[in-house]
Amino acid sequence: MSIRPILIHPDPRLKKLCAPVGTVTSEIGKLAEDMLETMYDAPGVGLAAPQVGVLTRLFVMDCVKEEGEPPRPMVLINPEIVATSEEKNTYEEGCLSIPEQYAEVTRPKRVTMRWLGLDGKVQEEEFDGLWATCAQHELDHLNGKLFIDHLGAIKRSMITRKMVKLKREKARG
Repeated sequence: MSIRPILIHPDPRLKKLCAPVGTVTSEIGKLAEDMLETMYDAPGVGLAAPQVGVLTRLFVMDCVKEEGEPPRPMVLINPEIVATSEEKNTYEEGCLSIPEQYAEVTRPKRVTMRWLGLDGKVQEEEFDGLWATCAQHELDHLNGKLFIDHLGAIKRSMITRKMVKLKREKARG
């Protein structure tokens, strides 16, 4: 397992539609392991393949926050939403590709997702609360969308300018 570098917005790879995984291979398994390690190290609750420069429909998440609760790492390959609740929820979202920037985003409170597991079998689960928000946020990444795309133009461009500055400072580093 290895920690992979996380792309920082703006990066054209973060705006691309990702290709579906054809077959679950050992390479996909290795990518998922690396992504989980990278996510936990960051630390974050979700990470999508394009954030590590791989334009494929896969994301990992683990939204267990309670002290003493065992982690619940999940790998979702070719995920899709099959149902959403009418009820909405607003969370202050952040993103590992947009460090230290947060904004409130409103999304369905519950979503039912279907995906392939690392065993190649179809799985389905209803997510609620933070899990639902995280799953939708990560699925957005696979469609070339960032959480700031849910914000108004002024706020979005302000955050983008901050990221450009951060990338310049890191390059000089």
